[in-house]
Amino acid sequence: MTNHETGTREQWLAARLDLLGAEKELTRPSCSAIADGFSGSVVHLANHDVTLSAVSRAPFAKLDAFKRRMGWSFPWASSYGSDFNFDFGVAHTKEEWAAGTVAYNFGEEDLRPAAGQEDSMDSFSQSIVGTDWQTFRSEGPGVSAFALQDGTVYHTYSAYSRGVDGLWGMYQWLDRAPLGRNETEAGFWWRRHDEYDNR
Repeated sequence: MTNHETGTREQWLAARLDLLGAEKELTRPSCSAIADGFSGSVVHLANHDVTLSAVSRAPFAKLDAFKRRMGWSFPWASSYGSDFNFDFGVAHTKEEWAAGTVAYNFGEEDLRPAAGQEDSMDSFSQSIVGTDWQTFRSEGPGVSAFALQDGTVYHTYSAYSRGVDGLWGMYQWLDRAPLGRNETEAGFWWRRHDEYDNR
């Protein structure tokens, strides 16, 4: 591994926010899922001394069953009962939700539905993941990178929300297709590979 500058958490965050501005400028033109493509990337990453691993808060048995259903081969760990997802800013407590402001994507936002929209947001989240809006949005997508050098693990990168789009290879193809991501279609626009009808 090449030598890179290290710093305090505050120095890392300042440098990451500088990079975030450049990333947003780069991805803004293409911002007109759950994907099946991780497994195909694993072998290529491994040959560059990179390991892709997913972490979710569900119990391991549930993750393992879903992994088999999807035919995935990449490592997938359970953070069930730990603070891992909270430590990296992708999970929010009930108290944070009730306070109205959660820290996410290098900022603070209120994820609660606007007055009068609670039922429609609950219906939306029920249709895509089978749970209410608060449970659905108490977790958000995120990616973090780490480097192991001389027995020490360094946190090198994090991205959230649309910053995670680069992981889903299909987004790049859909963004160049005539209908784009087709996000205006009724219901949620993506499906798992075994949920599409055979049209």
